Amino acid sequence: MAEFEKAGVLDNTGPVIATRDRPAVSSQEPAIRFPLTIALILVLSAVGLTYEIAAGRVLAPFFGTSLLTWTTVIATVLGGFSLGSALGGIVAERPREAALRTTRGALVGTAVLMAASPTLLGLLHNWGARGTDGMMVSVFLVFFPASVLVTLPSPLLAKLAMEARPGREGSSLGFVLAAGSVGAIAGAILAGFVTLPLIGSTATFATCGVLTLLCLPFLRAGPPDNRVVTLAAVGFVGVAGLAGSPACEYESGLSCLDIAHKGPEVFLVSDGTVQAAERRAPEELGQGSVPLALGYTDWLWSRMAQDLGQAASVLFIGGGGYTLPTKLLATRPDAQAVAVEIDPLVTDVVRRHMPRAAAMIDATGYEASDGDAGSGRLGIVHADGRVYLNETEARFDAAVMDAFSSGSVPAHLVTRESFARLRDIVDGPVYVNLLDAPDGPLARGVHAILTELYPHVVVAQGPVSARNRANVLFAASAQPLDALTEQPEGYGPVRISEARAFTDDRGWIGHR
Repeated sequence: MAEFEKAGVLDNTGPVIATRDRPAVSSQEPAIRFPLTIALILVLSAVGLTYEIAAGRVLAPFFGTSLLTWTTVIATVLGGFSLGSALGGIVAERPREAALRTTRGALVGTAVLMAASPTLLGLLHNWGARGTDGMMVSVFLVFFPASVLVTLPSPLLAKLAMEARPGREGSSLGFVLAAGSVGAIAGAILAGFVTLPLIGSTATFATCGVLTLLCLPFLRAGPPDNRVVTLAAVGFVGVAGLAGSPACEYESGLSCLDIAHKGPEVFLVSDGTVQAAERRAPEELGQGSVPLALGYTDWLWSRMAQDLGQAASVLFIGGGGYTLPTKLLATRPDAQAVAVEIDPLVTDVVRRHMPRAAAMIDATGYEASDGDAGSGRLGIVHADGRVYLNETEARFDAAVMDAFSSGSVPAHLVTRESFARLRDIVDGPVYVNLLDAPDGPLARGVHAILTELYPHVVVAQGPVSARNRANVLFAASAQPLDALTEQPEGYGPVRISEARAFTDDRGWIGHR
C-alpha cells in the first residue's frame, strides 16, 4: 500500500487514495463538476466557430471571398476539429493528471495560434502565397493547427461529464452534445453580429485566445503547470489584441476597407481590390466637369451620356465610391438616382474621405427605403442588391450593376433570375462591370445571360493587369446601341465565347 500512496495511484480493491501532499479522494469523484464541464464545452465550441468565421473574414484582403475560399476554410477547420477529437480521445484515456496537463497545454497553444493567425497569414502572403494553391496552403498552415488544439479537450470533458453522474451516462452524453451545438451556434452569432462588425477580425482572434486561456483555472490537477509559459501566452495574446495591426483601416462584417492616396487621387480599396477612386479638382461640385479617376467608370459614363436623356432615373446596384451617381447628378440637374449599397460602412467611409461624393450625398442624398424623397435626388438604400430587386416597386430608365465582394461580383447578382428581374423594372439599358480574365468564365456566363435577355449587347475590355484580370464591361438594351465615338485609353471591343448562363441553381463560384 505504501507504494500506491507514494505514487498516488488508485488500488482497484480500495475505495480511496491518499498521499502525503493531498487528502484522500473517492475513486469515483470527478475532477470537475458536471455543470462546469458543460460550461467549458460551451465556451470552447463557441471559440471554435467564432474562429472559423473570422478565418473566412481575414482571408478576404489577401485572397478575396468566394465559394472556393469559404469551402477551403470550412473543410480545413472541420478537418482540424476531427483530428483534434481523435487525439483528444487518446489523451482522455491517459491518467487523469497527465490528461489534464496535456489539455492545458493544448489550450495555451490554441490561444497563441489563434491570436497569431492574422500575422501568420500576412507573412505567408508576403512570402509569395498567391492564387488558389497559395490560398489553400495558407489556410492549412495558419488555421489547421489551432483547429486541432481547440477540439482536443472535448473528449476529456465529455468523459468527466459522464463520470460526474454515475448511472446517468446517456443523459450526460446528450447534454455534452447539446452543449457543443449550442456553443457553436453562439460562436457563429457572436462572430457575425458582434465581434467582427464591432472590433474587427484581429481583435476577434485575440478574444478567442483570451476565452481559451480563461478555461485554464478550471482544469487544474496534480503539480502546478509551468506558470512562466502560461503568463507568456497571456502576454502574447494581449499584445496581439491590443497592439497587433488590424486587417484593414475600416472593418465591418461585410467589408474590409482601406483609403489610399496617390497624387491628386484618393482610392477606396475593399479586400485588397480598388473599389472606387476620386480625382480631386478645383471646380465646385455641380459646376464644370466631375473628373473620374478609373477607366471603367469613364467607359460606363460615356455610354450613359450617349444613351440616356437629361432627366433619366438610374438604379445603381452597388454604391462603392458613389462616383457615377455623383457624375450623373452633377452634370444632369434633372436626373435622379438610387444607389443600393449593402454595407453602411462603405457609405460612411466615402463621406469621410471622398469629398466630391460626400458633398453630393450631403446635398441631395436621402434614405430611399423611407419612401420620402423630399427634395433629394440621390436615394440611398443599405440592403443587398438582390433583395432590393425582389422587393422594389420602383421603375427606372437605366441600371448599373457594379457590386463587388472582394474582387468579384456576388454570385446571386449574376444569374438569369436577377437580370430577368432587372429587365422587368428597367425600361432602358443595363450596364455591368466585372473583373475577370480575358474571356474568363464570369464574363462568359454573364454574356450568355445578357444575350439571352436582350437583343443588343455591347462588350468592352480594359487593360489586363499583372494578375491577368481586366474590367469587362457590358451594355445591354432592347434598342440598338450606337458605337462610342471615344473610349478611355486601353478600352475597346472584345469577343466573348459562348457559355452556359448562370442561374440561381448553378451560379458563379468565384475566381480560381
